[in-house]
Amino acid sequence: MNFIDALLLALALCVDSFVVSATMSLSNRMSWRRGLLMAVVFGLCQAAFPMAGALAGDAASSFVESVDHWVAFAMLCFVGGKMILDAVGNKNETATKHRDSSLATFLSLGMATSIDALAVGVGLGLDQPLSTVVWVVATIGVTTFLVSVIGVAIGRRRMPVPERTATIVAGGVLIVLGTKILLEHLLH
Repeated sequence: MNFIDALLLALALCVDSFVVSATMSLSNRMSWRRGLLMAVVFGLCQAAFPMAGALAGDAASSFVESVDHWVAFAMLCFVGGKMILDAVGNKNETATKHRDSSLATFLSLGMATSIDALAVGVGLGLDQPLSTVVWVVATIGVTTFLVSVIGVAIGRRRMPVPERTATIVAGGVLIVLGTKILLEHLLH
């Protein structure tokens, strides 16, 4: 996986964190200190979940080595497809359920927005060596932090967030990355 693929993966995975950051900041008139804390928590969760998934995927890779590219493809397509279906059905309302800006709320939101990253991590662990997974996970964490900070800034400025469009694009990116992994294995 090259840096562009890792960055696209990170951007696709952090769409929920961006939307939640913007919404929380908008609805709570959040201070920059609280906004930065939220961004740190989101970045850490978004990095920890795919790393845990990758470790599980790596442990299982010897059992599924002949079909690992199919599993990675299926998991990325499943998560991407679910994101698109949720966006079309407008089921993505995580931020509106929580109005307080406590650390516990940030942790629950961070975990809720990172569940899809766990599944993606399993696919990474099956398809990539752990040395690659580590820098991909770092890219995901840093990107999520930065995008969450941007979300806080947008929310503080009372700017609208195109949640549905962003989620559909992110789901499409995950499907394209899964297809790319599958094609690379089938064509080599």
